Amino acid sequence: MDFSSIDDIKAYGFIGFKTVADLILDSSCLPNQMGVYFVLHMGKKPPMYLPVGSGGHFKGKDPNVSTDVLRANWIANTHVVYIGKAGGTGRSATIKSRLKQYLNFGQGKNVGHWGGRLIWQLSTHRDLVICWKSLMTQEPRDVEEQLLRMFIKNHGSRPFANLVT
Repeated sequence: MDFSSIDDIKAYGFIGFKTVADLILDSSCLPNQMGVYFVLHMGKKPPMYLPVGSGGHFKGKDPNVSTDVLRANWIANTHVVYIGKAGGTGRSATIKSRLKQYLNFGQGKNVGHWGGRLIWQLSTHRDLVICWKSLMTQEPRDVEEQLLRMFIKNHGSRPFANLVT
């Protein structure tokens, strides 16, 4: 998978393709299963970067980074801006619970979804698209790591919002 074609992402088994705005209004389509998910930017050009995004200040930590950091992290020629996971051995999270937590964080609530926080500093964050893949037997952490390795191989670095920290 090269992460630049929606058809390629669909062929890899991802479904959903709902905007952040739509999922904030109605998340009932999200599965109560473990899995992995992508946050996608469908535009041809990078969005504008906001000095202060809508993300919550979980445990008092400021989720914002400078616009220079945002600009430096942007990866051209891909739709994927974040790769996430939900659940696994010893974890009760589902795609639905994890994405609801992520969306709540993006609405300024103080919840624990620190990963992927850079998307909330994109001017078009409500237009970003989320797709997911349920996993019945594979460990979400293993699949996420595999997807990150594939992404790095194709693009030379991690997706925009997948910080190393």
